[in-house]
Amino acid sequence: MLQITSQLPFSEKIFSPTSPPPKKSSLGERKYLRSHEVKAMISAAKKVGRHGVRDSAMILLMFRHGLRSAELVALKWSQIDLVGGYMEVVRAKHGRDSVHPLHSPELRALRQLRRDYPDSQYVFVSERKAPLSTRSLRYIIARAGTLAGINFPVHPHQLRHACGYYLAAMGHDTRAIQDYLGHKNIHHTVIYTQTSPKRFESFFPD
Repeated sequence: MLQITSQLPFSEKIFSPTSPPPKKSSLGERKYLRSHEVKAMISAAKKVGRHGVRDSAMILLMFRHGLRSAELVALKWSQIDLVGGYMEVVRAKHGRDSVHPLHSPELRALRQLRRDYPDSQYVFVSERKAPLSTRSLRYIIARAGTLAGINFPVHPHQLRHACGYYLAAMGHDTRAIQDYLGHKNIHHTVIYTQTSPKRFESFFPD
């Protein structure tokens, strides 16, 4: 059964399409993107090539809904209600499915995509109208990161991490973030909240 999730506000090398996913970062490397970097990527993606609307929408949805690559490329229009403004999020890796609200930026982008690809059951498709591959997604995200001036290689899962860290920084409850990201085990969620400066703001009041 889908869980209704409460609303939560909100190197210069480009990987080739044949590149494997980047190796795990060391402890000294940042594993997520900051919100201003995500915005820069969305803006950069929108201006490149013939699929700017699609590419920028992918980045937006991955960030705002903490989507994994497999969850994004498998997303179908049957999961989206453009009138009611919600999206059924089907989680991979045995995660918990949920229903997320959609807000104006996502709705505008999705409506444009629906007009551009009216006959596809999948939201994000290639020029051949086939579901976009995770390999192509990695390339698109890496390119957007480079064009946005981010000085380390960017890969799709960093957008999911960016969502978690952003929500934690906004002071949202750990359990709510757990449900939003579809974690079965709250220990996977705590990595976001334990580094949030929000926890310490009352330690030394002005």
